[in-house]
Amino acid sequence: MGTALITGASAGLGLEFAWQLATARHDVVLVARDAERLERLAGQLTAAAGVRAEVLPADLAVRDDVERVADRLRATERPVGLLVNNAGFGVGQPIVGGDLAAHERGLDVMVRAVLVLSHAAAGAMVERGRGAILNVSSIAALMAGGTYSADKAWVRVFTEALAVELKGTGVTATALCPGLVHTEFHDRAGLDYSSYPEVAWLNAEQVVAAALADVRRGAVISTPSLRYTVAAEVVRLLPRAAVRAISGERRVRESGVDAPR
Repeated sequence: MGTALITGASAGLGLEFAWQLATARHDVVLVARDAERLERLAGQLTAAAGVRAEVLPADLAVRDDVERVADRLRATERPVGLLVNNAGFGVGQPIVGGDLAAHERGLDVMVRAVLVLSHAAAGAMVERGRGAILNVSSIAALMAGGTYSADKAWVRVFTEALAVELKGTGVTATALCPGLVHTEFHDRAGLDYSSYPEVAWLNAEQVVAAALADVRRGAVISTPSLRYTVAAEVVRLLPRAAVRAISGERRVRESGVDAPR
């Protein structure tokens, strides 16, 4: 069965990962800032699925908190067999004239923490000869929509590089690159995506199920849904000047914020 550690487990895709993994009989370690919300979720998972649910409150923008999570990943007792680096948020600030602290926090949570936790998990997993790391990127990684796109592009390329290093070790690395997903992510970031047609949206249950299936088969890039797979390939083939032009048009429409998740 094994143990899965999920960051950002209290809401959005992280919450769905927690439920799907628990109902598949995996013990879980739940990481997020809101301890009360985590405790409530842990109780629900244990009651519904009969699994062990550990609570590990942590702010991944704080290095000491990241190190506590890394220590759990290195632990030999109840070892973690799957790391889901899911924690993230829409920065909601332009680069020019925006709040630099918000961009730095995004970098800490969506880049630095992913690096530190992946390093801890990979070391422990390689030693055991098995395990998997799932890093949540975004279709935004292919665009040019502010520092969110830049952070998620780093996650995607980092995960590919990690997969190269892990080849033959029994450990895999997968980057999940979803498009727009119906979660509370956009509301919490103050993003208005109401102008997007329903066909552009995915639901969290399908995204998480597809991601876990891709982890099981050892895929390096997971892009749930045929329409986003096709869209990603089209964007990759476009000249970057065209991608910048499209990103600029979206930036105007979305009041300077672009963070699909």
